[in-house]
Amino acid sequence: MTEIHREEGESKGRYWHEIDSHVAELTYTRVGKTQIIIDHTAVPDALRGRGAGAKLVERAVNDARAEGLKVIPLCPFAKAQISRHTEWQDVL
Repeated sequence: MTEIHREEGESKGRYWHEIDSHVAELTYTRVGKTQIIIDHTAVPDALRGRGAGAKLVERAVNDARAEGLKVIPLCPFAKAQISRHTEWQDVL
């Protein structure tokens, strides 16, 4: 798996990584100083089934945990991934 990058502005951010010239990304919005909303995950068809989206959610969860943030997963994909991984649910 390739390196996952993070870009962050004042209120919005994204995680992304490129695999075989295809880019998968997860976007989020900051809610105050203590929460983020994961609002969208996009994985090109060429990357489906390769864990690209799950790795993005995992990175967002790990960063939120490290930064003391709570996650509101409005994105259906992120919500499903967090539901499947009980070890990630402490950030909800």
